[in-house]
Order: sequence, then C-alpha cells, then structure tokens
Amino acid sequence: MNDAAHAAPPGDTPERSILHSVLIHSVLIAVSFVMLYPLLWMVSGSVRPADDMFGGQTSLIPSQVTLQAYKSGWFGLQVSFGTFFLNSLAISVLATIGNVLAASVTAFAFARLEFVGKSFWFALMLGTLMLPYHVTLIPQYVLFLKLDWVNTWLPLVVPKYFAVDAFFIFLMVQFFRGLPRELDEAAMMDGCSAWRIYWKIVLPLSLPVLATAAIFSFIWTWEDFFGPLIYLGDIHTYTVQIGLRSLIDSSGTSDWGALFAMSVLSLIPIFLIFLFFQRLLIEGIATTGMKR
Repeated sequence: MNDAAHAAPPGDTPERSILHSVLIHSVLIAVSFVMLYPLLWMVSGSVRPADDMFGGQTSLIPSQVTLQAYKSGWFGLQVSFGTFFLNSLAISVLATIGNVLAASVTAFAFARLEFVGKSFWFALMLGTLMLPYHVTLIPQYVLFLKLDWVNTWLPLVVPKYFAVDAFFIFLMVQFFRGLPRELDEAAMMDGCSAWRIYWKIVLPLSLPVLATAAIFSFIWTWEDFFGPLIYLGDIHTYTVQIGLRSLIDSSGTSDWGALFAMSVLSLIPIFLIFLFFQRLLIEGIATTGMKR
C-alpha cells in the first residue's frame, strides 16, 4: 500500500520527460533557425560568386567559395572601408564615454541629492523619452550649422556629454535608488562631499548598470544611420553605415556581394562586445529597479 502511495504518476515518467525536453528543444532550434536564416544567407552571400547571387540558388551552401566580395567591398570606394570602421569606432567610443559620464552624474543628482524642483525636472527629463527625434532635428541642425559643426563629428559626439539620452539617466536612477542610503550617511560623517560619494562609493557599486549603459550606447551609436547621414557629407568622415549605403548604386549596378561582405564585417564588433560583456549586460538589466 505504501508502494502504491509513493508510485510516480504516469505523467512524470522519465520517458515522457525526455520526450517533452526533446520536443521543446526541437521547436526552439527550428524557431532560432528561422530567425537566423537572413543572417546566415547574408554570410553565405558574402562568399558566393557574383553569378550565383540571385541565380535561383536558395541553398545556404554556396556552389563555390570566394573572398572576392570582401576585397571589392574593402577597396571598392574612393577610400578604404577601414576608414569607415575607424570613424565609427572613434565616434562610438567618444559617444559612449560621454553618455556614461553625463548620465551617471545626472542620475546621481536625481537619485541621491535634494534640490529645488527635483520632481519637476525629473518628470521633464522623462517627457523627452516621448519626444520623437525628428521633432528636434531641424532646430538642432540649424544650431549646429550656425556653430559650423556640420560635416564634422561634433554633432554626433558633443551632445552626449550633456546627458541628452533620458533612457540611460532613468536606467541609472533606478539602480542608484537601490543602493543603501546608509553608505551616503556614513561617508558624510567622514567628511566626504557629494562628488566624492559619487566617485568613490556609487560608481564602484554600479558597474553592472554602467556596463549596460555603455554597451547599449556603443551599439546604438555604431548602428546609427540617420545622424551621420544628416551631418556628414565628406566621404572621409563617413561611418560604416553610410559606407554600406554608398555600396548601393541607384542606377541598379549595386555590388551586392561587397555589400553583404562589409555587412558581415560590421556585425563583428557588436558580436564581440555582447560575447565578452553579456554577463554584465544581463546583470545590469536584471538588477535595475530592484530594491536591496
């Protein structure tokens, strides 16, 4: 009778559990393949011969492997595509540094300091999240034109040092609010100023959210197409995204193999960043807004 009471129900048999696990993993693999198919086809297209690109070939495995598309894409324009990579890297790094520094200082003020109109300014800052970029495009362009910044990197970098990205400020405010207030009080009793509290206490404890903001900022700047399209006119200042657009000829003679090849290369920095910093990224997102 005891054996009957402790017998496992039919639904929990090992065979049924294994079958369920295999089914779930099979579905996930199939869905992943469907999502990755365009990327895989782009990689395959970058090593196909030009005649095999749109000749009815639907297989991911090319009939012949060639690296000619990478060579023609790298040297196919007036300047080497490496120039575009260096430009994008410089702009992305400078913008990331500015975003992290400015957003963290602003978030520290909103989360840990008291000043007149704090709630009003915080609500106003959040309101900018609902303001489309295109609404402020013309006034910004006129301003930068009067400053003689058009056709330079300055419009893409300098605003980042003035905490213009409300998303990162809000992200950091939520994280900073979760840090114990006792740390600030103990530091104040030891004679620390607000700046030293920010620099010596808050920042070292906020590595996950800082890394999250830095990763997102780098990726969004690297992938930005509209900003460089508006402000950069000299091919020597082009970013990767504008360089990719330059490979598409409106006359219909576009080098699709070179475009695919350079697109594959443009994804490598993003892939490496996520590969090496995914732990900090996941931790920063998971802990933001949680009370300790």
